[in-house]
Amino acid sequence: MLPIHIYINSIYLFRLHQTKRTFLNDTPHSFPLDMDEEQPKPNTTDTTPVPRKERLRTRCCYCLCHTFWILLVIVIIIVMLVILVLYIIITPRSFRFHVTEARLAQFDHSNTTLRYNLLLNITATNPNKKLKIYYDVVRATALYHAVSLSTTDVNMPWNSYLQDKKASNRFSAVFSGKRVVPLNRKQVLEFHEDSEDGVFPIVVKIRFNIRFRLGDLQSGHFNARGTCAIKVPLATSKVETMAAFDPTKCRVDF
Repeated sequence: MLPIHIYINSIYLFRLHQTKRTFLNDTPHSFPLDMDEEQPKPNTTDTTPVPRKERLRTRCCYCLCHTFWILLVIVIIIVMLVILVLYIIITPRSFRFHVTEARLAQFDHSNTTLRYNLLLNITATNPNKKLKIYYDVVRATALYHAVSLSTTDVNMPWNSYLQDKKASNRFSAVFSGKRVVPLNRKQVLEFHEDSEDGVFPIVVKIRFNIRFRLGDLQSGHFNARGTCAIKVPLATSKVETMAAFDPTKCRVDF
């Protein structure tokens, strides 16, 4: 017969074992048997929050760049509008040149020497309503069949002549002298034909150095070129048979 304490312990262990089995069978998912498989996996994504100062710095840089581009576009638009308004108000136009009178007192060629005496009267017109024009330097060159005769200054009342708005002024240029010009066969034939007609084709090239003035403001210097293709009758003693000169407009290029 077993001792009483062994018998009591056996009964206690048996009941404890039965109680544990009953609990596990009733709630099988409450306490997983394999703890290694049920542990949550570590999160590999870095979720470290961005410091607040860095977020503020990035936001400020974006705002400054955005504001800068907006201001730049506004400034460009304002400048373009100002230029457009000034252009509409001023409406700059190129000046006009006309050879109104031409007198060829002498034009003969002998022994390879060309003698000539040409007087031109030129009218300059400023069509602008707001701009005045300074004529600082005006020089003219006369050519006959691509042969340069001479270069002279256009006679003006004074240097840097200021032409008023909507004004027309008359200037003159004189080409006189002689020059050794060995004409080729073609040029000799052309000279004889022109002598028979009594009219000589002369090309006058004018170079301008000018400035524009608006109120008290003055622009920089501009270089312009004018080309006048004229036909000048030779003055003779038979005035009644002399051909008349037709006023000619010059082409002006900037």
